[in-house]
Amino acid sequence: MNKKLVAYFSASGNTARLAKNLAEAAGADLYEIRPAVPYTSEDLNWQNKQSRSSIEMNDKSSRPALADTNAKITDYDTIFVGFPVWWYTAPTIIKTFLESYDFSGKTIVLFATSGGSGIGGTAKALKSSVSGDTKLIEGKVLNRGTSAASLKDWINGLGI
Repeated sequence: MNKKLVAYFSASGNTARLAKNLAEAAGADLYEIRPAVPYTSEDLNWQNKQSRSSIEMNDKSSRPALADTNAKITDYDTIFVGFPVWWYTAPTIIKTFLESYDFSGKTIVLFATSGGSGIGGTAKALKSSVSGDTKLIEGKVLNRGTSAASLKDWINGLGI
């Protein structure tokens, strides 16, 4: 049986709401990717070049610390990894998450929330953060208004 996990990072709550709906539609367990130091609204001000998120996203080696590494990745075959799109890609904490576990032989499906940009080449950007035999699927941007039926159709269309 293909056991599924929805692991998500949410800075403002939008991705969290979507992840819960996705987990329900997929019959998956839910895991929140939490930073060791939570983000404040000032940290998320993308217009301020000195904000925490701006500094992290401009530093390719940035790996914000996780609050925990308790996800039981070995128990799952498919892991949906969700995040808000920052600067046209995944926040650097997603690399921290991916590099903190062994995803060998697993399938990772990316999903994101965004105010306007797409998911772009995020899978390509994240590929170096997982082992070579991890199947990484680009996925798509979903919005909080995505219906349960649409989520199920998307999941079924993935063929996993």
